[in-house]
Amino acid sequence: MNTPRAAFGVTPQGGGAGGPAKLVPRRLWQKAATLGAGLLLALPALPQQVALSGVAGGKALVNIDGAAPRFMSPGQVHQGVKLLSTQGDSAVFDIHGQRQVLRVGDAPVSVGRSSAGQDSGAQRIVLTADSQDHFMPAGQINGRNVQFMVDTGATLVILSESDARRINLDYAKGRKVNVNTANGSVVGHQLKLDSVRVGSAQVQGVDAVVLPQTMPYVLLGNSFLTRFQMQRTNDQLTLDRRF
Repeated sequence: MNTPRAAFGVTPQGGGAGGPAKLVPRRLWQKAATLGAGLLLALPALPQQVALSGVAGGKALVNIDGAAPRFMSPGQVHQGVKLLSTQGDSAVFDIHGQRQVLRVGDAPVSVGRSSAGQDSGAQRIVLTADSQDHFMPAGQINGRNVQFMVDTGATLVILSESDARRINLDYAKGRKVNVNTANGSVVGHQLKLDSVRVGSAQVQGVDAVVLPQTMPYVLLGNSFLTRFQMQRTNDQLTLDRRF
């Protein structure tokens, strides 16, 4: 039987506790939509985080609740966020009645409450799929900004060595593990991340593996996702904190 290839040439494998931790075969989100035939509609949620990714031509490139960034013009409203004006590398927003000034590169600002409440055991993340049906939330690892792609087929969070170096992650101290790729076996480093944050939800002590392959984003695997109850409705994925 042919071994399925994972994205970027990585072919993760399943492993057991006690031995070198490995990864399960990954699958794109088109095939992961089988979260249940009777999916419940997600309750409306106020934006938890708003970030400014860029300013161009008087428009602001805005990221709301980890969804794909979108350009907004002054006066435009999206999910309760209204762009008032832009100037230089900053923009002024009205976010559910609260005036906020954001600058490009700043950490996302948290505003409002989710409909599930503010308790850490019931936090909610609402993500919107991109044109290729992938969920691509911006987030943070150990307080440093990264670009995620949700991957229910990955056992762990997976990131490249270049991303690990960029966020000052000392991955070389992690446990070495063998990972099969389309080009042969490579050595990765398994470690535990201090924190992983998406939207308003932050999870501590998340297992991850760092691989030498170049990757355009960090795979957000089940070491983070299993902390949430997942529901998909059309192009929206709702994650409610379980523990």
